[in-house]
Amino acid sequence: MKAHDGMYIGGAWRPAVGTDTITVLNPADEQPIGQVPAGTAQDVDAAVRAAREAFPSWAATPPAERGALIGALRDQLVARKDEIAETVTAELGSPLPFSQMVHAGVPILVSGSYADLAATYAFEEKIGNSTVYLEPVGVVGAITPWNYPLHQIVNKVAPALAAGCTVVLKPAEDTPLTAQLFAEAAHEAGIPAGVFNLVTGLGPVAGQALAEHEDVDLVSFTGSTAVGKQIGATAGAAVKRVALELGGKSANVILPSADLTKAVKAGVANVMSNSGQTCSAWTRMLVDSARYDEAVSLAADAAAKYGARIGPVVNAKQQARVRGYIDKGVEEGARVVAGGSESPREQGYFVQPTVFADVTPEMTIAQEEIFGPVVSIIRYEDEDEALRIANGTVYGLAGAVWAADDAEAIAFARRMDTGQVDINGGSFNPLAPFGGYKQSGVGRELGPHGLAEYLQTKSLQF
Repeated sequence: MKAHDGMYIGGAWRPAVGTDTITVLNPADEQPIGQVPAGTAQDVDAAVRAAREAFPSWAATPPAERGALIGALRDQLVARKDEIAETVTAELGSPLPFSQMVHAGVPILVSGSYADLAATYAFEEKIGNSTVYLEPVGVVGAITPWNYPLHQIVNKVAPALAAGCTVVLKPAEDTPLTAQLFAEAAHEAGIPAGVFNLVTGLGPVAGQALAEHEDVDLVSFTGSTAVGKQIGATAGAAVKRVALELGGKSANVILPSADLTKAVKAGVANVMSNSGQTCSAWTRMLVDSARYDEAVSLAADAAAKYGARIGPVVNAKQQARVRGYIDKGVEEGARVVAGGSESPREQGYFVQPTVFADVTPEMTIAQEEIFGPVVSIIRYEDEDEALRIANGTVYGLAGAVWAADDAEAIAFARRMDTGQVDINGGSFNPLAPFGGYKQSGVGRELGPHGLAEYLQTKSLQF
């Protein structure tokens, strides 16, 4: 695609207020692929004003009509699926088949689910002598990350539009071209002017301006816990609603009765997906002592097969971060059984698929989010210890449990302090709520729970 040199505000591409730009690099070869404007607080203000002006009419639009327009947006994403996949591959480095299946395919499913939900959701209910109305919150400031550039946009924009909110989107500076494609799709779908607006820019400038804008009613942010805390503090000072999907350090708990080979291979595949740049990745593999050595061998063999199959991480800073964690693991006494911190290629931001054995729960690599293709295998003696390890971080976003039967796995999963758990390899459900306990966030995305984040409640008594 050809990058736009303006912002999408009020239904049209407008020149940015300033002249600064952001150069987008292909992380596979470190070459520039485009430039976008680096938005300012003035650009954000113009977008928020457009969203505020469009809000009354959009909020009054019947939900079924809003759903039909979201359906048209979904159809535009379908028509642009190949271009989306190619763009994500160019600016994120994801292998093209993964971009086609996940980065382009999943947002199509999610947008379709909100097209249906908008038309069927109960925005009104009777409770005794009261009628309760669920009404749109207002103007939403959506700040999205680079790791799933279109999926995270759709996760916020689709439910917000279904609820009757208007949106200003500030996408990650590493992957703004995908966001521009989404804006094109929204325009072609006939989303009314001002209902969706796009401002590209840097987080500390455009993102901060959006989060603290007095006319934004809700800030929806996905990213690091550190930045999420800052946004939460800013919103809290203004008594403004927030939805925060933050970091994770998820446990992949393999109980003694589980099929070890299946569980280990699935666990390694989960972490290597998207080069480990997934907040819900099962980066801590918990295995009972009796089968620990076998699990280590299986994981090392599985990881070695991903060497030529995964893409780079997103940028030089992320590559240095991940390699630094690998070195830290070695320094603290963990044993590398696959991969390591040496760069596997002379060009591109690649990191070797890495597996650590002899990891203890208090090690840095077992506590902090690495966001790269790194698995830590941790030994446990009994299920109570496994539970303590699984729950023993500040995070609680996702996880997995494997056992001989679902009932055994469910019993363990119910005791985990985490928002979503896959049972014996359960598949993705676009209607199931996704979000975290503890410092992994506030609120939920996807399905009716995701729609509810953008609604406020009014009751009339008779």
